[in-house]
Amino acid sequence: MKLLDLGVEPEEVIAHPRHQAAQVDLVPLIERVRACCSPKDGYELQQDLLRQILEVEEHRNAFSKAVKRMRDGKPPQAGAPEPQSGLSPADIETWVLERELCERVARQFRSVGDALAWRAFNHDRRYILALCRNPPSGIMAGKAGLKAELETVETHWRDDGQFALMRDLTSCLRIGDITAWQDDGPHTYEIKTNARYRSTVQERRIATAYDAIRTGSALPGDNAGERLHDVDTPLRTHLELLQTATERAAKDGIFAAKVPGSRALLAVDLYGVIGQGWTRQEFQQRVARQWDAARRRACIGSQLDFNVHATSLDSVSRDPLRVPWGVYPMHPVAAARLIGDVMTVVVETSGPSLAEDLTARGIPAQWVRPPGTQNLMAGEVVMEMHNETEWRTANGLTATLSRTLQLKPSEMDHYLIELLDQDCWAAGIQHLLLSSGASDRPWPVFRDEGDTWL
Repeated sequence: MKLLDLGVEPEEVIAHPRHQAAQVDLVPLIERVRACCSPKDGYELQQDLLRQILEVEEHRNAFSKAVKRMRDGKPPQAGAPEPQSGLSPADIETWVLERELCERVARQFRSVGDALAWRAFNHDRRYILALCRNPPSGIMAGKAGLKAELETVETHWRDDGQFALMRDLTSCLRIGDITAWQDDGPHTYEIKTNARYRSTVQERRIATAYDAIRTGSALPGDNAGERLHDVDTPLRTHLELLQTATERAAKDGIFAAKVPGSRALLAVDLYGVIGQGWTRQEFQQRVARQWDAARRRACIGSQLDFNVHATSLDSVSRDPLRVPWGVYPMHPVAAARLIGDVMTVVVETSGPSLAEDLTARGIPAQWVRPPGTQNLMAGEVVMEMHNETEWRTANGLTATLSRTLQLKPSEMDHYLIELLDQDCWAAGIQHLLLSSGASDRPWPVFRDEGDTWL
């Protein structure tokens, strides 16, 4: 459930005391992630992050219990936390709001856990792509196996001086319970309080994930064609424009600009908007005017039904494939505002324009998504790219190799929200099309990616 679906205005969320307190807490946590350079740093940060998440999840559990009681015609249970919104505690909507705000704040703290995971893996995307392939974890507070996991973390630290990261503090790590960084690299473990309850299925998924990283074999899951593929192209982006956008939006309220590669970017900072003193109507008019101008400069404003976008709004710790804002090259305050939706970023492109760009680079591409303004659906094919290679065999015959790659929302999101340089992105696609060893569903990983993230 999203708070906007409950009819809650963004200003009500931002002004809520719990949300404001989280904004204050996020900044030093992000700073500590970026400063982590030893197992001790990671261990101590994890302890503080654990305390933050457990506290907010315990409150969420209590608010959830109160909501259930009120739906049964009973009053909230004795000892339930007091609602902080200032709304009437006699209304069930007040308690629903508090429950959903706790869920939201817990995800914001988990986004810091995601940043810690990226930092610990030295920003090697392969580990995230391999270890995210399970359903998301549930609530950590009250979890039966939590004590055993905490003891395992303590044992690694106390006995061997090793940092062991708990999966439940993140959204991007979903296979195994903890990952410990040992002398020969990271190892992921499933922790059980009783050896009789060992999950051989999960242990096999752990082994499959690490085999996929080391050997290029199939990733965990039912599709043997899903494999990591190293692209011999350094990652290049336009993230300096995102940094400019966050700085300008914080000052001016709104920033919109053309992004190379048939894209337009919009950043809105609520604190910056409030500082301008605009009415709601003035704000809406200014956003529309600047956004339309940016689209025109990017040449994507003529057929909006063919446009698709990626947004930061209420997205943290929902998609494990997204790079967490905490490791983006921007000020930690800007990262915290994006995590908490105090600032929102949208990046938009035109499908047909993008296909034309690739075709002009020698990659025949066709935008296949029908026109419509609805959001992209997981697994939906939006564009197809083709390649045909001919060669003569030893007996004089001509052989033709045809290959088609399908672009889906996960890769589109990667191109948009990370502001990939289009030449770099196209070179990666070309590499996959020409590679005889590429699988039917390759997950590309660019070279030297660690140089991009903080």
